[in-house]
Amino acid sequence: MAGRLALPRALARARMSLFTAHPARTVVLAFAAVIALGTVVLMLPVSAEHGSADVLTALFTATSAVCVTGLVVVDTGGYWSGFGEHVILALIQVGGFGIMTMASLLALLVSGRLRLRMQLTAAAETKSLGIGDVRRVLLGVAGTTLIVELATAAVLALRLRFGYDRSLGDAVYLGYFHAVSAFNNAGFGLHADNLVGYVDDPWIMLPVALAVILGGLGFPVLLELLRHRQRQRTTGRRNWTLHTRLTLITTAALLLVGTVLTCLLEWTNDDTLGLLDWPEKLLAGFFHSAMTRTAGFNSVDVGAMHASTLLMTCMLMFVGGGSAGTAGGIKVGTFAVLAVAIIAEVRGEPTSGVLGRRLAPHVLRQALTVALLGVGLVMTATLAVLSTTTLPFESVLFEVVSAFGTVGLSTGITADLPAASQLIVIALMFIGRLGPVTLVSALALRERTRRYELPEERPVIG
Repeated sequence: MAGRLALPRALARARMSLFTAHPARTVVLAFAAVIALGTVVLMLPVSAEHGSADVLTALFTATSAVCVTGLVVVDTGGYWSGFGEHVILALIQVGGFGIMTMASLLALLVSGRLRLRMQLTAAAETKSLGIGDVRRVLLGVAGTTLIVELATAAVLALRLRFGYDRSLGDAVYLGYFHAVSAFNNAGFGLHADNLVGYVDDPWIMLPVALAVILGGLGFPVLLELLRHRQRQRTTGRRNWTLHTRLTLITTAALLLVGTVLTCLLEWTNDDTLGLLDWPEKLLAGFFHSAMTRTAGFNSVDVGAMHASTLLMTCMLMFVGGGSAGTAGGIKVGTFAVLAVAIIAEVRGEPTSGVLGRRLAPHVLRQALTVALLGVGLVMTATLAVLSTTTLPFESVLFEVVSAFGTVGLSTGITADLPAASQLIVIALMFIGRLGPVTLVSALALRERTRRYELPEERPVIG
């Protein structure tokens, strides 16, 4: 009798473990599944202008689109057919919105309610603070995405229609494609030179940059800004969380630093900013700084920039944008926490505090873990790519950081990379989109809680 009951119990436990898997693991598998589906669809003859795309080209493009990176091995507007461009656009939208966020929202719309399992999964994707917030977060994400994309698309379409004499259909299509690509920080463009042709046009540059910045702030910040704006009208007070304040302050500081350094370093470079008037130089410098939020559009030739500018851009791309948004990198919150911890240590303070709040020790450990994992991945990948190609070090490092930060900026070497290096870049884009901590937690077989403390001892540091 016991033997008869053992098998059903074992099957029940296996089924339970399958459906109660860590939500982060489900997110990773969902992203991988969509990339695989996108690869298959892009390999269809109808997706390309001439013939069919090979497996590596389709896989690279699908990964870049789902991971909202923007690195490409073929010209998006010239290689892919209209159907293929729509597939890429759909992959960008799904990747930016979040696989599990999309699935949870569809379940909410169909049934009018969310199961606990779906709420936990959506919370892992949106970084929601509580299960009760998931419904509000999902609806807010959908509404914010729709409003920003449509508003940006409308401005771009009007400018293309009346400023560049595009047909109405082309203007609407180009406007919407670039609006979706911008808000999702993807950086895919339909022009062979990306946005270089519009370098002196603020009606194109500024809406794209604004959409990129908004997408890079992260959905929790955007939702909180909207919520507290309504509250301020009724109470007259503004009470933002520490996360929102850190994200806004750090983002503004990095945008300013990036703009100033880009203009200073490239002011006399005739291949980038040198031939522009000073207002156009400021516009191009600001646009380049905004694109390091992990967008990937370029209004000047990145490959013609000085090595110093490339290094500065690498640092900004590595930091990336806000948490739980469409940006990649280690996130501005991580960067801010590490900066605060360094300042506190230099001052000899026992704890780290910022903006009137004390940071919890586990937050410092998480920030340090994310940053060191990012540095390790970038260095390892750079070494691996250098071992398979003879391309210059600065170009390879730039490409690797751009892939890890899901930026999409490139010095023009992406298509010249050998197959092995392209596979490395694909892995980096995947890891960069999901985040090192999310990926590690998804791959972990089990979690352990230590019920005792070890004796304390301090090794020599420095």
